[in-house]
Amino acid sequence: MDRMYLCRNMEYSREVALKLLAPSKRELEHGLELHRNSFVCEAYGFMPKGEVPDQSVEGGYDVRSFGNRFEQQHMLDFMRDPAMKAECLKALEYAGVNCIFLNAGIESSVPGELIKRLARLTYLCDLYPEIYRRVVWPEQMEEVYQAGKIGLGFTTCGVPVVHELSPVDESKYLLTVFFQLGVRMMHLTYNRRNLLADGCAEKADAGLSGFGREMIREMNRVGIIIDVAHTGNRSAAEAAQWSEKPVIASHTAVGRLTPHIRAKSDETIRAIVESGGYIGICTLPYFLYGKGDIRTFLDHIDYVAENFGVDHVAISTDNSHLCGAPFHWGPKFPVHTRFEAYWPEKMPPFEMTEEMFESMAWTNWPLFTVGLVQRGYSDDDIRKILSGNFMRVFRAAVSHIERPGYKI
Repeated sequence: MDRMYLCRNMEYSREVALKLLAPSKRELEHGLELHRNSFVCEAYGFMPKGEVPDQSVEGGYDVRSFGNRFEQQHMLDFMRDPAMKAECLKALEYAGVNCIFLNAGIESSVPGELIKRLARLTYLCDLYPEIYRRVVWPEQMEEVYQAGKIGLGFTTCGVPVVHELSPVDESKYLLTVFFQLGVRMMHLTYNRRNLLADGCAEKADAGLSGFGREMIREMNRVGIIIDVAHTGNRSAAEAAQWSEKPVIASHTAVGRLTPHIRAKSDETIRAIVESGGYIGICTLPYFLYGKGDIRTFLDHIDYVAENFGVDHVAISTDNSHLCGAPFHWGPKFPVHTRFEAYWPEKMPPFEMTEEMFESMAWTNWPLFTVGLVQRGYSDDDIRKILSGNFMRVFRAAVSHIERPGYKI
């Protein structure tokens, strides 16, 4: 199932989800009102992005230059198109999301690569302050909400390191640099083994390295949330046990409910919970398995809430809305899958359908709340899932850092 043909019509996506949920009139009205009146934080996802209709390679682009140009349009320049900007604003209104913590780094630990997305998203906030505001402190989330803006918080897909580890302090100092640039969350690994730990795609999950322990303690000190979403189960559990601050698996699934390699085992979830962290449930059908639709998504939330407590689950779609007409990705040169994205072996068969993707369209956020109402969660518990659990972890991560102008 090719996603570029899906989730284009917000009204249609909503109809699909409503048909599957089949809420009563009371459940629907209450859920929509609760969502509208709550602070809603996407704990890991993406703001609406633009399609890239112009794929010309005039000027002799090489592979990396083409990638830079592609992402520049995809994440930033699409807003110059009046139609795509209008669709972006409509998607934000439909979703009713007030703050988004999004990936501001490429899948590597190379500092220069991480900076590229960080720069684009910082500039997005600079260009469109009437829409977006950068968020670096928990207190700013409330300010953004009251101002009617969309807060953007930054995460990266890797911990920036200097690969010549002499002295180690040089890599540790990079954490301070990226914190000052606005990053508040970092993946410990991205699927594959790095100098800190093993990713979830490694068959040999050897746990944390000594360097990984050093960097975790430095992340605690600097004020960066440790994210083990792409980390192997043993490495993730050891990170949670070693950290002095809450650890999260920002966008994942429950291993008891899905065979996907990115899902977390009960043992790992327990370690994360005991650190004070949470499990963020994504909306990707091929991660969730089961029926693969909005009902399965709610099943994963239920599992964490029922077995580990409602204080330890959040919504992190790992998704976005794509603005503009669909395009066919067809560069005039071979494109190979990056190594980090390979799985070690095939997953069990899973056939994806349009219904799955449409029911969990990013713009269907209000229906996630309706679904939680249907499942019997109290309003207070739903607010925890929508933002409260994330806010608690964010506050804990930076609680020791002096910031003039805000009470700690």
